[in-house]
Amino acid sequence: MTPDYSKIAGTLLLVGGVQFVIALIIAEAIYPNYSVSANYISDLGVWSKPSAAIFNPSISLFGLTVLASSYFILKQFKNRAIAVLFALAGAGALGVGVFPENTFLVNGIPVIHSISALIAFVIGGIAAVAAYKYTKPPFKVISVILGAATLTATVLFFTTRDYGYLGLGVGGMERMMAYPTLLWIISLGGYLLGNYSD
Repeated sequence: MTPDYSKIAGTLLLVGGVQFVIALIIAEAIYPNYSVSANYISDLGVWSKPSAAIFNPSISLFGLTVLASSYFILKQFKNRAIAVLFALAGAGALGVGVFPENTFLVNGIPVIHSISALIAFVIGGIAAVAAYKYTKPPFKVISVILGAATLTATVLFFTTRDYGYLGLGVGGMERMMAYPTLLWIISLGGYLLGNYSD
């Protein structure tokens, strides 16, 4: 019996994404005076805060599920480039959890954490755009829109600081980078479970 690689990949993406969304909400709720506008998402992972015990394991698990899904996506779609995008995005998310923003500082900058987050955001957005190659309408259009939203927000994140991040604040703009791809990963999980079922 041939393994159903799409179902395995879909399950990994759906479970990993949903658990992270729930953990993110809990972490924000227990972080003292947390602001989605003024605080970075990764502030939740600073180990001196009560939210870290929830945020860091959850985003690490999310990264691991995306990373693991890359193998099954390769098996299903026979497309090495797509699989590599998933592997890199998953590794980036894993790095965010393993190296919180208050670790490995160079001149006050969390180098490993920042690189990991940027990889997760940018590569995740590219993976969503690239999904048009192996998904069907209308989901392929939705994928491109969500991926483009992440990539556009990434550009705005680095160019609108002097304008208050267009009124969203640093945390709000960072969420415009993260949320479209996160929601896409969850949606893709459901798509793979539904469109390639027996």
